[in-house]
Amino acid sequence: MPEKTAVVASRSGLHARPAAIFADAAAEMDVDVTIALAGTAEDEALDASSILSLMTLGAGNGDTVVLRAEGTGAQEALEKLALLLETDLDAQ
Repeated sequence: MPEKTAVVASRSGLHARPAAIFADAAAEMDVDVTIALAGTAEDEALDASSILSLMTLGAGNGDTVVLRAEGTGAQEALEKLALLLETDLDAQ
């Protein structure tokens, strides 16, 4: 399963507005995407399209997360979502 790491750039981390923006983007992908804090077991990864999962994740500014996707177009989806995470979504 392809994976990509990203560093959370939003000042508030993946909370409130940034979590909603990211969850919407993940939900629009044609692949299933999971997210986990770096160092977390793969089987404990959460659904990246779920705002509740993102809030539960507790990823703060500067934290490294691992995105994993399965399906056709997985690598492209991971690239787009990683770029989104590495953008300060609080500033938009």
